[in-house]
Amino acid sequence: MSSWTPALVEARLSEAAFVLKRLPEPRLSGYFSTWPEVVQSFADKVGQEPKPMRVLPSPAAIGRMEETLTWTAGLAPIDGKIVWLRAYGYRWREVCRTVGLQRASAHHHWVYGLSLIAHKLNRRNISQRLSMQQVIDLARADDPAL
Repeated sequence: MSSWTPALVEARLSEAAFVLKRLPEPRLSGYFSTWPEVVQSFADKVGQEPKPMRVLPSPAAIGRMEETLTWTAGLAPIDGKIVWLRAYGYRWREVCRTVGLQRASAHHHWVYGLSLIAHKLNRRNISQRLSMQQVIDLARADDPAL
């Protein structure tokens, strides 16, 4: 990518969360059953809901997801938590309840987290002395839709 914007970062984080949801559950090694598989007849299956088919993500999507997982490492814990909760599709009400912030403050932390990730991906050095609003304003200069 030539230039990362907070909107592109948000889309990639949402894709990573979607891929994580579609991955199969990890299995514990060493636990198994010696009982034979239960063979169900047609009469047993009548009236049952069909099992949803699980579509596994592609290897390219898994690769992008693995790359994306490291992006929030440099963020403050609360910012990283808000960014991932929003990527997973949580509503603002649940996000605010989880992190203990008001909606406006949680939104400000979310935009700041996305802006900081975009700056890191663009290899820009951001001074630690800049306030949250100044970092967001630098990102807005690149992405007016923010």
